[in-house]
Amino acid sequence: MTPLDLRPLSVGEILDRSFTLYRRHFVLFIGIAALPQLLSLTFQLTRTFATAAPNRNIALAFSLTAALLMLIGGIITIVASLFSEAATFLAVSDLYLGRTVSISDCLRRAWSEIGTVFVVGILTAVAFLAGCIALIVPGIYIFCRLLVSVPAALIERRSASDAMSRSWRLEENNVGRAFVVVAVYFVISVAATMLFQLPFTIAALVYKNNFAMLQVWTAITIVGNTIISSLVSPIFHIAISVFYFDLRVRKEGFDLQFMMDPTSERLTPPGSGSVPSILG
Repeated sequence: MTPLDLRPLSVGEILDRSFTLYRRHFVLFIGIAALPQLLSLTFQLTRTFATAAPNRNIALAFSLTAALLMLIGGIITIVASLFSEAATFLAVSDLYLGRTVSISDCLRRAWSEIGTVFVVGILTAVAFLAGCIALIVPGIYIFCRLLVSVPAALIERRSASDAMSRSWRLEENNVGRAFVVVAVYFVISVAATMLFQLPFTIAALVYKNNFAMLQVWTAITIVGNTIISSLVSPIFHIAISVFYFDLRVRKEGFDLQFMMDPTSERLTPPGSGSVPSILG
């Protein structure tokens, strides 16, 4: 497989290359995004149809059970999302470096690193929320500075803290470009949700007093959300990967490193820094 053109890209070119990769390898990215979501989808649908109508006499027990199931479902959803995210980054890396790419191989490799990816995801979320407490803007800034933490962890085989430090350094003076990538994904995601999921959510609210119909419309909403996530999330993850390689080309001459040693599995400059104090 021929490696992609390694050169500095404008924000427009990053987005254009991301959509081009998505279109050319649609089955690959949809498969990577959808397969991990099947576990979450199965659990949520089972929970929806297995839940009995609430009884006033056991309202407290019903509420506690529902809360526990929601917590378990949330954890499964987060792990599935991080799993597909990691596999997408690995797929884009292989495409960039001209290696053979397959859904099964990317998922297998992503699963072997799921622990590191999970820690990065949790720490990034904590940092983002901590920043949001300080009037939102710092949270957005921190999220953008940590945007390429997972690619750094996977492609350069770094620990979670080292990968976050790496992202923080790479994105110095590039937060504006990272924000554009995030903003474009946000607009696409909101538009897709409004178009495909909102009608089902409204229908579920209409039938809130009819438990059987509420279950049906809730299930349809869950399926719709899974489809939207599988279609839209790869665009964001591809864009992050392209942005990561662009930062390395601009700041480290990654294109020249790769030309000199195209068989290297890491191609990482020596040294590492500390994680910003807000991350602990």
